[in-house]
Amino acid sequence: MKNNSLENGDAAPGSSEDDDLRRRILDEARHLLVRDGYRNLSMRRLARAIGYSATSIYLHFESKDDLFHALIDEGMKRLHMRLREAVEAAAGPRACLEALCRAFARFGLDNPEYYDVMFLQRPEAMERYPPAKYRRARRNLDLVQDLLRRGAEQNRFHLPEDPLVAASSLWASLHGTVSLLLSRRVDARVEVEALVEASVRQALRGVSAAPAAAAAD
Repeated sequence: MKNNSLENGDAAPGSSEDDDLRRRILDEARHLLVRDGYRNLSMRRLARAIGYSATSIYLHFESKDDLFHALIDEGMKRLHMRLREAVEAAAGPRACLEALCRAFARFGLDNPEYYDVMFLQRPEAMERYPPAKYRRARRNLDLVQDLLRRGAEQNRFHLPEDPLVAASSLWASLHGTVSLLLSRRVDARVEVEALVEASVRQALRGVSAAPAAAAAD
């Protein structure tokens, strides 16, 4: 193993090599978390995997929880970018919501490790998620909520409950589809894309307004 440390030639903080090391730490940590679970991840084990000293990792992340939080935050930012791109490319509340639902499902299937870290890892004990990162993560659900609220105001959607509850229900439905597909708990006779499209249609039916109003979209 390459026992790299700052004294033995590690990259200086702020250098491009230092940024590359941070990227390597995040990528390997994400892989180990998904493969072995939160409990079995340690900074020393991670250091061995990337060929650096544990000290080098602590220069970037104060603790295992700090590293875990950074991975969740990174994934949430990537998801938000994907969702916003999908919404901005569509027109009208229903088309925007359909694009968002499909983008959410596609993000999870295209990025299984990120999705696992963001939504499926369940540490028994973890430091409180930082408020600033929590607010960034909430932007994704807020995007769904805002779309539903605007659609309801234009009589394109019918929301029998509060927009936040409706958004959370829709999110949970899509999450169920993605998590079942990622864990390979879906009947092998069911095609992935067919299930994704059926889930998107089901999500839209759950908030659909009367046919006449929806047709005007």
